[in-house]
Amino acid sequence: MYRNLKGEIIKANLTIAKLAIKIGVTEKTLRNKINGETEFSWSEVLKIRKIVAPHLTLEELFEKANE
Repeated sequence: MYRNLKGEIIKANLTIAKLAIKIGVTEKTLRNKINGETEFSWSEVLKIRKIVAPHLTLEELFEKANE
């Protein structure tokens, strides 16, 4: 799971549904990716960072939480 990403989505005043539309995927697809069930594509990673948290590095934003 990408906890930093989830937090930054909230800070950006977005929902997962709104972000999914902005990057061109379904809400279910984005939820699966955030939860670590499927992988993000490189283009998705870049789009998300630009929209959600351009001030963070990719490593910070997409750090996986150990569960």
